[in-house]
Amino acid sequence: MRSFLLAAVAMGVLATAAPALAQTPATAPLFDAMFQDHAVLQRGRPVNVWGRAAPGAAVSVSLGQTQVQATAGPDGAWRAALPTLTAGGPYVLTAQSGGATQTLSDVMVGDVWLCSGQSNMEFAVRQATNADSEIANANDAKIRLFLVGRSSLPAPSSTPHSVGQWRTTSPQSVRDFSAACYFMGRDLRRTEDVPVGLIAASWGGSIIEDWLSRDAMEKLGGHQEALNALDAYARDPSQGDAIWRQVTQVWWTANDPGTKQGWHLPRTNDADWAPIPAEGFWESTVPGLATFDGIVWLRKDVELTAAQARHAATLELGPVDDADVTWVNGEYVGGQQGWDTPRTYAIPAGTLKAGRNLIAVGVLDTNGGGGAWGPAANKRLVLADGTAVALSSGWRHRVAAPLGDLPNPPRTPWIGGSGTTTLYNGMIAPLGAYGLKGMAWYQGESNIGDYVGYRRLLPALFADWRARFENPEMRMLVVQLANFGPAAVQPTNSSWAALRESQRTVVNADPLAGLAVAIDIGDRYDIHPTNKLEVGRRLALEARRLDGPAQPVSPQPVSPQPIAVTRAADGVHIRYAASARLVAYGSNRPVGFELCGAADACRFVDAALAGNDVVLASAMATDLKVRFCWADSPVCNLYGPAGLPAVPFEAEIR
Repeated sequence: MRSFLLAAVAMGVLATAAPALAQTPATAPLFDAMFQDHAVLQRGRPVNVWGRAAPGAAVSVSLGQTQVQATAGPDGAWRAALPTLTAGGPYVLTAQSGGATQTLSDVMVGDVWLCSGQSNMEFAVRQATNADSEIANANDAKIRLFLVGRSSLPAPSSTPHSVGQWRTTSPQSVRDFSAACYFMGRDLRRTEDVPVGLIAASWGGSIIEDWLSRDAMEKLGGHQEALNALDAYARDPSQGDAIWRQVTQVWWTANDPGTKQGWHLPRTNDADWAPIPAEGFWESTVPGLATFDGIVWLRKDVELTAAQARHAATLELGPVDDADVTWVNGEYVGGQQGWDTPRTYAIPAGTLKAGRNLIAVGVLDTNGGGGAWGPAANKRLVLADGTAVALSSGWRHRVAAPLGDLPNPPRTPWIGGSGTTTLYNGMIAPLGAYGLKGMAWYQGESNIGDYVGYRRLLPALFADWRARFENPEMRMLVVQLANFGPAAVQPTNSSWAALRESQRTVVNADPLAGLAVAIDIGDRYDIHPTNKLEVGRRLALEARRLDGPAQPVSPQPVSPQPIAVTRAADGVHIRYAASARLVAYGSNRPVGFELCGAADACRFVDAALAGNDVVLASAMATDLKVRFCWADSPVCNLYGPAGLPAVPFEAEIR
């Protein structure tokens, strides 16, 4: 947007209240939709305000006695910057242009945080521990909530539009708001005593790639194929579909043993394939697939008369987790991605035939549940005359390849949550350059298959959003993944642990980033632990550390983290800062440490506390690195101040 700042005067006295919205009839609002009654503006830095007026029109913006001027560009867009503000309110924010006036009331100045990620950040207060009590006592008028609605777009919208509403905190507004975000803001309010604005924009199951802008993804490299298809889809969905179909088929042909062996063809003998129920995730319906991620093929025969087979038809399979390629009589009819997206594929005339018809579905599951899990009653072949042939039984299956044997599969770039840039376009870009103190990020479960790539993606997100919100000093708070999954009786190469290490490494490299450790407050049996109160508290602790009086910011997070791992005569020493004040809960020594030699040959070892050090006395000369708390659901008892667990890590021995 183009703007011309003409004048600004110093901050004046507090304005009196005004009607919630006053504007000349038959005129559009002057302010962008982000500016509403009950909004919170960021203190301590110039405040961007923007909107639309008549092209070339002068616009006057006032907050209390402060007034600035702007001129609308040829497209009507205007932008101005209010001078640096101190915390306070309520204020009246007004824009005037020509005969039009828009007035916003109950506007506060304080700290604004954006909370984003996947389902654990989306997780609502009503789902959290002690929800009834927390909701009933939600009454702080100086906490303001802005819940961004789910929106996935292949390109940013060219038309400004509202994506949420600023609301004061009440039992009604907090009920469906992000629990981790709300508890963080409430905790900060108790010590900062300034208004707090919380913007929640999350999407369950989303990958980090979908939260990055197109420019950021292009700079990272390696995503051009998806970006080109996405551009085509934005212009013409059928063109994008055609491009991505070729990409998908190339991957399946090159990597899937089932496709290579012709399991999609009628000539394949499937007499020895095992039955599989027509509904439910295969983890819960097929004992041999209880922990399986990878490719499984499903096949079913359908008998049709000549009259039935004469015309086109529609195949309805219900949702398939996560991706599929679907064939009828050896002809490709479609493929999609998205664990909860119903599959409906057109079957062209001439594909069906009298007698036996084969439906073959290759299913790729990358995490969690897998298979054509929707209700059996919803699986059917709908013929051109409107009659339907049930597909609710008679399915057979065969395993093609486990996920570990496959390269990363292509993700359909325009599917919200698993695509590329679509959530940025739909849920972040519409926020404009709204003033923020920082971001709280709780995401990573959907990226555990590429923990190496995450070390590039997460700092790219930091840079991307700091540029988006025009604040190079934005605080970046990251919730490290909580414990989830089976406990380990032997050292293991855990993808969950590896992604936690990626998060730790990225945060440590950024002096304005903080890590909220959650390794002890997860649930082995539930990927959505309910103790979001403690997650919020730990986020708030890191936010305070980053705002501490010491400059530059202390490099040590509030959870103890090693500052050196060295070899000595009495073993390997893991040195912590003196401020860590280490303790071992429930034992006279820490547990959860491993020593590793070549090829990640690791073993559990005894440890002992010696002042600020943890000493591993059984170290051998061949040991190369130390791991701590390294498993999907590790058992660890090393803690520091404020009841916070030591940070899981992997480090070379120096």
